[in-house]
Amino acid sequence: MFPIKPGERNYLSGTMGEIRSNHFHGGLDIKTEQRVGLPVHAAADGYVSRVKQSSYGYGNIIYITHPNGLVTTYAHLLEYYKPLAAYMLQKQYEKQAFDLELFPEPGQFPVKRGEVIGLSGNTGGSGGPHLHFEIRDKQDRLYNPLKYKFSEVIDTTPPDIYSLGISPLNIYARVNNEFSREELRTKQVGSNYSIADTVYAHGLIGLELQTIDRLDGAANKNGTQEVTLVVNGEELYRHYIDQVPFELSRQVSQHINYNQYKMRGRTFQKAFVDYGNDLPLYKTKERDGRLTVQPDSVYKVQLVARDSYNNVSTLSFVVKGQKPTFTQTVAANVKKPALDYEIMGNVLKISATDTNATPQNIELYVGNQALMLVPSYMKNSTSVSLYDLRAGLPDSMRFCGLSTDFKLKRMVPPGKDFMFSNRDMKVQFDKESLYDTLYLQTDLDKGVYTIGDYFTPLHKAMKVTIRPDTAGLDLGKAAVYFLGTGRGRGYTGGKWEGNTITFTTKNMGKFKVLEDTRPPYIRLVSKSRNGISFKVSDDLSGLNSFDAWVDGKWILMKYEHKTATIWSEKLDKSVPLSGEVILKVKDNAGNEATYTGRI
Repeated sequence: MFPIKPGERNYLSGTMGEIRSNHFHGGLDIKTEQRVGLPVHAAADGYVSRVKQSSYGYGNIIYITHPNGLVTTYAHLLEYYKPLAAYMLQKQYEKQAFDLELFPEPGQFPVKRGEVIGLSGNTGGSGGPHLHFEIRDKQDRLYNPLKYKFSEVIDTTPPDIYSLGISPLNIYARVNNEFSREELRTKQVGSNYSIADTVYAHGLIGLELQTIDRLDGAANKNGTQEVTLVVNGEELYRHYIDQVPFELSRQVSQHINYNQYKMRGRTFQKAFVDYGNDLPLYKTKERDGRLTVQPDSVYKVQLVARDSYNNVSTLSFVVKGQKPTFTQTVAANVKKPALDYEIMGNVLKISATDTNATPQNIELYVGNQALMLVPSYMKNSTSVSLYDLRAGLPDSMRFCGLSTDFKLKRMVPPGKDFMFSNRDMKVQFDKESLYDTLYLQTDLDKGVYTIGDYFTPLHKAMKVTIRPDTAGLDLGKAAVYFLGTGRGRGYTGGKWEGNTITFTTKNMGKFKVLEDTRPPYIRLVSKSRNGISFKVSDDLSGLNSFDAWVDGKWILMKYEHKTATIWSEKLDKSVPLSGEVILKVKDNAGNEATYTGRI
């Protein structure tokens, strides 16, 4: 049974398989009329096997196990139905904790199909009122709920196809005679899409598709469940996002072009299986969907996007094989030399701009060897030279009086425990940390430790030990913070041993040790014999814990981080609050603030 307004027309704001920051969206986001408090119905007979309350993630969530072994989940609830709510409240008082996860016995809370088990809400990491609804199996694999073809949801709208991405996948490959990723916008006629020009390519290339799905009557951009690659009438690749193992959901980072997602917020699904991707979503031919383009050959390509209701859109285009040739174009406005580089897979791509009409070689230094890199092509006075990093990590390069140090430290293999250390840091990679070979770059500048870059995904955490300048620091208040790409500072933590601090992180990028000496902020919102509420916040390390007492007795405080509000819930609603009120709030740096008052 559909869990919201069963038998009536419903609308979705999210579907299975949408790309989120570090996971696939695991179910349906069902709209609740932009308000909280709609009845939530059990999808089938079963029993409550798990219940959790938190200010983050799923918020208030119920798990129901059914006789066939499937489990349905109902997340972001405003409240549970009365017997379950009373059970949770009793346990919270016993544990003296707000965040709590419980596993009732199978016969403790039986439910019938259609029974109201709670009210829809906006708790946890929710961005607005809705119900998040999932279906899982015994192995915790997430199933697509729309496979049940609920009549409450109407979808006759085919997916949208916005753009095509094409990338060279080894040093010999080219796209339109360049070693660069091309992005081509599509033209639409009904559910058929095309691109304006023929694509000229050579060697091993990978295709990507930017596609979203829409449902009837809603403007939300939802996930497209299936993408198929057909070349010259033969299917080379297909993925269908239907059963995603919960523990592998983070591998969405390899399913998409992670760099483009992090850099521009645009989601391109790869039409090939990238290295380190173990998701059971794919059906492929040889080379896992990668296309080998031969000179003077023609490839008629179709990328087909299909949603859960079998609505289909097709992008058709032609790839022609073209052997790489040296090209040269000159830009009139070049006034001084410039030197830049990027790493694409195993390839170091060096771009050198010069006022000279004749392209010059790059001097590349690998250990004690000096290599002369000959440009592969030249465009607008910028010559491009390519180097395979597997031949040895270069130290620096020189060009027209300019020089650049690479800060490349190690080639880190995936699938192995690996440790790198120098005088500034020690970095330990778990065998499951990396998806693919990492060419590790590190740096220390003005207290900022750079480890890899923000645009490289990690599957499992890496462990880092650094020895920062601790002069004048209160180590009890100091911790590691992740700096990201903007002004944000995310608390990472860490454990001090002498003057070194060790932390774990699932992010690569920039880190810095900062000191938090300011206590959290507390402001009384209301107090009465029925309850108390406060605004609480912290300006750096973030809230860690809060506890309140009335007349010397502990009282449960519920927390909503989106509004920075905590409020009380009495165990015995008939007993009025009276006496001294004490609230203690502690942040992650150990700073504590206290409010004292009376009711």
